Amino acid sequence: MLWSLSLCLISFIFLFIISLFLVITGFYFVMQDLVYFIEWEVLSMNSGSIVMTFLFDWMSLIFMGFVLFISSLVIYYSQEYMDGDLNINRFIILVLMFVLSMMFLIISPNLISILLGWDGLGLVSYLLVIYYQNVKSYNAGMLTALSNRIGDVALLLAIAWMLNFGSWNYIYYLECSKSSTEMLIIGSLVMLAAMTKSAQIPFSSWLPAAMAAPTPVSALVHSSTLVTAGVYLLIRFNVLLANSSLGSFLLLFAGLTMFMAGLGANFEFDLKKIIALSTLSQLGLMMSILAMGFPKLAFFHLLTHALFKALLFMCAGAIIHNMKDSQDIRFMGGLVVQMPLTSSCFNLSNLALCGMPFLAGFYSKDLILEIVSLSYLNVFSFILYFFSTGLTVCYSLRLVYYSMSGDFNVNSLHPLNDEGWTMLKGMMTLSLMAVLGGSLLSWTLFPTPSMICLPLSLKTLALSVSVIGGWLGYELAKFSLSYELQTLRFHFMTSFMGSMWFLPFLSTYGVSYTPLQLGSYVFKSFDQGWSEYCGAQGLYKTFTSWSTINQGWQNNDLKTYLISFMLWIIILLVLVAL
Repeated sequence: MLWSLSLCLISFIFLFIISLFLVITGFYFVMQDLVYFIEWEVLSMNSGSIVMTFLFDWMSLIFMGFVLFISSLVIYYSQEYMDGDLNINRFIILVLMFVLSMMFLIISPNLISILLGWDGLGLVSYLLVIYYQNVKSYNAGMLTALSNRIGDVALLLAIAWMLNFGSWNYIYYLECSKSSTEMLIIGSLVMLAAMTKSAQIPFSSWLPAAMAAPTPVSALVHSSTLVTAGVYLLIRFNVLLANSSLGSFLLLFAGLTMFMAGLGANFEFDLKKIIALSTLSQLGLMMSILAMGFPKLAFFHLLTHALFKALLFMCAGAIIHNMKDSQDIRFMGGLVVQMPLTSSCFNLSNLALCGMPFLAGFYSKDLILEIVSLSYLNVFSFILYFFSTGLTVCYSLRLVYYSMSGDFNVNSLHPLNDEGWTMLKGMMTLSLMAVLGGSLLSWTLFPTPSMICLPLSLKTLALSVSVIGGWLGYELAKFSLSYELQTLRFHFMTSFMGSMWFLPFLSTYGVSYTPLQLGSYVFKSFDQGWSEYCGAQGLYKTFTSWSTINQGWQNNDLKTYLISFMLWIIILLVLVAL
């Protein structure tokens, strides 16, 4: 036990110190406008050399700092959350491998080394999703791994296509050849890879399924590592998206993902899945503003979202831990009385997610919506942006009302407490960042204020949809079970919206049903049919009958010998006569 605690603490201290150093260095790089390329010659044979390139600029340094900061707190939090686990060392090592893969991805300006980190994330995420070894976890892990394989293949194809350029350092080729057809093909392949990793439509179904992982892993995955890898890669490739058909395509799909996730979260009762769908919604927001040609804004929201989303998952983990592993929000209620500190952090992160003024989410979200109002954009995308913002507030307040207010809905002999100080320390540190992080980043990344001049109706539109969404969430939370369930009256619509527009069915049953049925037919007709008849079993039966006849001949039977002797005599006489 002492060794496992020391491993947690050593990892926490090590990552925390490095994260502070990286964030401070990143801020210095922003102010001085510095970029460092470090090339390390791994191997040189004859005239060829294998070179590892690292890119250190303000973006990679600040992002690495944030990833390590959140990872350190998640590991510290895991010390208590995974307390009863005998294999906690294995768990911590897996988390560290996960973070290392993300580091590789962040500092690589080279598609080959990006693939190392990219595949590392895919493999370790599979191992973490199946960590609780049961059928549900295995299915979720397989869905996660196979969905991400599509993106891996797209990235491999992009690498193969870049053989035409003479180097895999994509960062050198973006500006000079952004109008060429080759770069358009590479851009579309990278975009496909990013869409699978960031779970945009039609690859969205793996994200809620990945909730089978332990909650500390969910906090890490959904804030700053796995799902943000796709967004980060597209931020690096942003030159290819601006003013091209790729940008319009991505804008449509990201907007639909944002809307679909927001809608689905209002029909969900699983605490972790609601937060997972909120992540999906925010990823859609990042992708859509990126598709419009604002990579810095997307990166800003990526960082602020990482802070409050990690906090939200940690609070959810503490609640589930105290609820004796129950995740259904209908069983919760009155938690604000029983777990005041956790509830405070939970509400703080929820308000940051909604875009409450002067919390972390407000600075990035409000700026994005005002830029959208200011941009040349079609009505459909504009409605998707603001409607999805309203839905975010709606499901957040519905979640708060279900879990925080009212009466406790499980048996009364179920004491909850806020005594887990190790978990609370991690949550409180992140709470501080969820309050201060947005303003700190805003002043650093945008030192020159932007002039946004909008009419009063557009300026207050974000606030208006948030207030309407909040009111709607309150009304939804007040629904109680009556004699006539309204969801049964509109069953198709409810199941359609509540199951992410049937995407999980399409990506699991839809993909696997026909091949499995075909395989069954082939198995029965070929493997167990003609192949058996003409192959193994057929040969076995033929040889058996032949050997039976042969054995009969060899049984020293007098009649057989006499008949064979007579036959030989007749054959010899015929031959002599001829």
